[in-house]
Amino acid sequence: MLRGIKRFTLQIVAGANLATIFMMTFVGFSDRFNPVKHQLLANVGLLFPVFLVLNFGFLLFWLCVKKKGAWLPVMGYLVCYMPVRAYIPFNVPHDIPKDAIKVMSYNVWSFAGWERHADGKFPILEYIKAQKADILCLQEAMTYEIGQARVDAVLDKLYPYKDTLKVSPTSDCIAIYSRFPILSHERIIYPSRGNLSGAFELKIGRDTVIVVNNHLETTGLSSEDKREFKQMVKGDLPTPEAKRMSYKLVDKLGEASAKRAVQADAVARYVSKHEGRSIILCGDFNDSPISYARRTIAKGLTDCYIASGNGPGISYHKGGMYVRIDHIMCSDDWQPYACKVDRSIKESDHYPIICWLKKQGKQ
Repeated sequence: MLRGIKRFTLQIVAGANLATIFMMTFVGFSDRFNPVKHQLLANVGLLFPVFLVLNFGFLLFWLCVKKKGAWLPVMGYLVCYMPVRAYIPFNVPHDIPKDAIKVMSYNVWSFAGWERHADGKFPILEYIKAQKADILCLQEAMTYEIGQARVDAVLDKLYPYKDTLKVSPTSDCIAIYSRFPILSHERIIYPSRGNLSGAFELKIGRDTVIVVNNHLETTGLSSEDKREFKQMVKGDLPTPEAKRMSYKLVDKLGEASAKRAVQADAVARYVSKHEGRSIILCGDFNDSPISYARRTIAKGLTDCYIASGNGPGISYHKGGMYVRIDHIMCSDDWQPYACKVDRSIKESDHYPIICWLKKQGKQ
């Protein structure tokens, strides 16, 4: 009888494991859904880490109870190899070549002008100064909180070339600072009240390289929404409030992802139009590694974090939402090395993402 109960229990667990694998697969490949047509389905990718962890729990169970059963969760990870690698890649580290250039993308949150060291210096500016990136792409680079003169006093000493783009005087500002000459710029046109993408031509060696800096549509969540979400994740919200917050979250995320989809399509068309050109693309996508926006823009490009980074690389860290929404990509004439999200600077709501790129062949 005990043997029969054990067999039945193992069958139930196996069934639950299969259901988890099915959901992990569905969620993992949800970036194929266009949010314009399928807002809810396109956002279920945010749940991928939940099923990733659940399947790992089943793996531990089988290893402890019946080792032969471990093939089931392992098979699940193999089926979901692509989304697993996109979400939490692991790569063998390689030495960074001496002639590689350092690229950094950073949403600086208006340079967090309300934060100062005891000596009066601004942490984000001091951090940028210490990093010595060759190409620096910034989002939310508005200076009304800190003053343009303070930014110029630091960055103009580091970079001989700079350029900015805005939709309007009161909109978001994307900026590029470079050790290489900036030849031209153009805005990639798509509908948005304040977010934008821009392409800048840089002269690097004998090549003209297009650097695309992006700040796609924000989630639309207010500070209060994020505070309530964090409470909900912790289980501190009463059930009726948690239910209300869930519906509100789904609606807002769905609307924002639909707007981002149109913007991502525009950026992808720009990249496709310049196929064969040398391209470095980066920015704040406001979307996770398993999203229509990231997958669409990454077509024809190398996602540098997936190719050379390790771990989940969480780049947004406020309001209980911890996910990699900042990305660096490049055309295949570049080889990425040691892409990382640097968590040592916390003044912005984003961490910077950094990668070293080496030109393939001769410049």
